[in-house]
Amino acid sequence: MNTRFNFVPLVITGILLLAALGHWPYGYYKLLRFVVCGVGAYTAYTAYNQQKIWAVWVFGFIAVLFNPLIPIHLSREIWQPIDIVCALLFTGVVFILTKPNK
Repeated sequence: MNTRFNFVPLVITGILLLAALGHWPYGYYKLLRFVVCGVGAYTAYTAYNQQKIWAVWVFGFIAVLFNPLIPIHLSREIWQPIDIVCALLFTGVVFILTKPNK
């Protein structure tokens, strides 16, 4: 299996999370849930294949937190720091998962 990871979805997800700090219609946040949940689950899967168990837990938790099927409703003041931390995680993991295993 190829150990290289496509970083484009991670960077786009990070940008979308930072953009969520602005004022958008509710539809944007619903779309954001689908994107973050999907990319988070795929990142957890890729981390599992690369045996980076900490990333499996972190991105699995993010996928559950942002899941669109059973949404977790929090206030805007709580979501904003979560969005920032998740954006940093998605963009920061690019440097970890794109390195081939030795």
